[in-house]
Amino acid sequence: MSQSPVSTMQNPNAMKKKVLAALIAVAIGHVAVLFAVSHMQSPELKKIEKEPLKVRFVKITEDAPPPPPPAEPVKPQVQPKPEPKVVEPTPVVKPKIIAEKPKPKVEAAKPIVIDDSKDKLKKEQERLEQERLTQERINQERIEQQKREQAQREQAQRDQQTREQADRQRREQEARNTPRNLTQGQISWVRSPKPAYTNRDLQGSDRTVVVSITADAAGKVTDVRVIRSSGVPALDQKVVRAVQNAKFRPYKENGVAYPFKAEQPFELKLNSNG
Repeated sequence: MSQSPVSTMQNPNAMKKKVLAALIAVAIGHVAVLFAVSHMQSPELKKIEKEPLKVRFVKITEDAPPPPPPAEPVKPQVQPKPEPKVVEPTPVVKPKIIAEKPKPKVEAAKPIVIDDSKDKLKKEQERLEQERLTQERINQERIEQQKREQAQREQAQRDQQTREQADRQRREQEARNTPRNLTQGQISWVRSPKPAYTNRDLQGSDRTVVVSITADAAGKVTDVRVIRSSGVPALDQKVVRAVQNAKFRPYKENGVAYPFKAEQPFELKLNSNG
């Protein structure tokens, strides 16, 4: 079945129109893409290099043209992505900075740290010294108190000894002053009494006079009393005077002389010679 020449003429024109319409559409798409890209910022994309779309035109002869080859499918031409425009940043006008004179730096007041360790050490030493002095004072006072108490005890002991000694001496003195009662055999005369009398004094008879004699520790006669009278008072007094002028040897006990008392009888006899 053969095609008419009119239809053969119409087919190439239709093809051309289609191709042209496709090219226009592609161009419009490119323009739209460029417009969109120009108004948006996108990260820099790598350039994709592809070969341009090759279009082959077929020459149609008017002589019994052979049937047209089947039209190759029109591949949509992929336009390379345009390089993104590098939008130069608007130069930033730096504001003019007027250099100000540096203000004097005011340092913050540093806190004053007072090292009081020396003061604390000094105070501690003073406290310890005060305690030491106080303890020494207490010890000294205790020692002095002990000395006073010891002195008081010793004084009391001495006083006691003194009193005891005084008492002993007093007793001894009293004992020495208290005459011992002696017998005639215990006394000894240094100077014996010799009464002087006459027969006239005896008034014609023998007489006996007994006297009590007291002598001190030295043997001196201190007292003479008549305890038995001769009956003639004048004769008694002669005997008393004779005894007072006499002297005994000291009476001693253990080497200590004591006063004593003794009774001494005197036998007064008539002298035959008158």
